[in-house]
Amino acid sequence: MTSADADLVPFMMRRPGAPFPPPEYEDFRTRPGLVKAALPSGETVWLVTRHEEVRAVLTDPRISSNPDHEGFPRPSRTVGAPSADDVPGWFVSLDPPDHNRFRKALIPEFTVRRIRSLRPAVEEIVDRAIDQMLAKGNTAELVEDFSLTVPSLVISSLLGVPKVDRDFFEEKTKVLVTLTSTDEERDKASEHLLRYINRLITIKSKRPGDDLISRLLQGGLLTPQELSGVSMLLLIAGHETTANNISLGVVTLLQQKQWIDDDRMIEELLRYHSVADLVALRVAIEDVEIGGQLVRAGEGIVPLVAGANHDPEMFERPHEFDPARPATGHVAFGYGVHQCLGQNLVRLEMDVAYRGLFERIPALEVAVPLEELRFKYDGVLFGLHALPVRW
Repeated sequence: MTSADADLVPFMMRRPGAPFPPPEYEDFRTRPGLVKAALPSGETVWLVTRHEEVRAVLTDPRISSNPDHEGFPRPSRTVGAPSADDVPGWFVSLDPPDHNRFRKALIPEFTVRRIRSLRPAVEEIVDRAIDQMLAKGNTAELVEDFSLTVPSLVISSLLGVPKVDRDFFEEKTKVLVTLTSTDEERDKASEHLLRYINRLITIKSKRPGDDLISRLLQGGLLTPQELSGVSMLLLIAGHETTANNISLGVVTLLQQKQWIDDDRMIEELLRYHSVADLVALRVAIEDVEIGGQLVRAGEGIVPLVAGANHDPEMFERPHEFDPARPATGHVAFGYGVHQCLGQNLVRLEMDVAYRGLFERIPALEVAVPLEELRFKYDGVLFGLHALPVRW
């Protein structure tokens, strides 16, 4: 083993029983330069954990999110964003100016005004999910019965997907965001999702409705093939991320109930949990210096969202949940041109979900000791596999 090999750290530092973010991130921030990690594939990547440098990586035009570039980090063949060639319309894999065309088409669908107009519909979905839980008795599995149900129905309604197909989408998405899924399992899940979405687009081209897919078809800025990839991306990003945020937030708020009615708690929950820690994979397309470290063209970079959001240089006492802190500046939704388009929808769903749950079920509590909760140590996105509750 060479001295360079000895300095390598494993890419995945999550492990059952350990806190999240991994304690190693704190150590990495104290080191000069960057830390090099070994992917399961044998490739190496640079890990970025300091807030200032994560934001720099996410805005530097010399650093690309396009997986077609040589050296783009891939934990395995199907983990990480597909290229826009493999899935046309998967615009998070495109750099400007190609990326801009998709954002231009989608921005009108996610303005603050339009998202605010969705509140009554989201409230109805939340109330119906709570009604169904209450009808079963005084216990529930909150991830399955609520945290997944609400955002899945919201994004399905937004896109014009029939409610009866919700289970299908959840099943396929779970395969795609689980790190332990095989490449073959992910290939099959992607194929099934795209096949369904293509049929849906064909139907809506003939019988348009009042939904995002129909409006994008009529706008003519995207081809049907591109719209297929966009829809798949929105379905995955639109319910799995929100579901994880809702579940983790419920656990946190039940431990610190004084913050339940505080409007500032949403932003702090997003910073505190940082569920999309591993999402922003990048590659240098020119030599670039990051934090005093020279990164060569063709070397992979992973800006760790949870590392940035727990950087004490940016957030005092970062490992404490404290909505009284000014949490603005977090990178839970990314930063720069690739910042999450749906962030205001996520905030709305979290707000409505917590208000509904805690107002209608004031006796809600976690039904097992916290150390028995099953966290998604195997997930691209961090969260909970299950959350047993009672009241």
